[in-house]
Amino acid sequence: MNSSRTKIEEELWSEGFKRIMGLDEVGRGCLCGPVVAAGVIFEEGIKIDGIKDSKAINEKNRLLLEEEIKEKALFYTIQEGSIKEIFDLNILWASINTMQKCAEEKGADPDYLLVDGNKYTTSLIPHTCIIKGDDKSISIGAASILAKNYRDRYMKRLDKKFPEFNWKSNVGYPTPHHKKALKQFGYTPHHRLGFNLGTDKKYQKA
Repeated sequence: MNSSRTKIEEELWSEGFKRIMGLDEVGRGCLCGPVVAAGVIFEEGIKIDGIKDSKAINEKNRLLLEEEIKEKALFYTIQEGSIKEIFDLNILWASINTMQKCAEEKGADPDYLLVDGNKYTTSLIPHTCIIKGDDKSISIGAASILAKNYRDRYMKRLDKKFPEFNWKSNVGYPTPHHKKALKQFGYTPHHRLGFNLGTDKKYQKA
């Protein structure tokens, strides 16, 4: 694998950190559904080929990588930030709060956090925020893959109840089809009402 994606972890391992958790979230830019975060801890010397930003990996390879990540990780967790949390906290802080849930999950016990992005909450655990971290850190990249696969599956299940919105394809992102369906059918209980949905109409099944 590209050794540059373990460089950050290798430096921390050499400093004595043993449970370095990579954190990432998906779904911030969606109009509906939860925001989902994952946290992954690998042991020193981990090797998994192909880990990078989940958006740059096709679905088949993401699913294969998910199996390998879950098999080889010392620890992993996936958490949801609900529609209510998004409304109450705003999407940025709901995302950060959901990543924090991963760090606080029972059994995680991280001694260092690598966080995708440029902002995190106050934490007693030392941490580093890394812009585009899912392409620079194997731990963050792995978290990105687990979070995306989980959220995509979630939205595809919802699509069976609300096929008008084509969530099986757009997984909640504001595609032209999704925005057109909102105007035609209105918003569902899964839409984020704090967002500009382009409609005040409430969804009613015909």
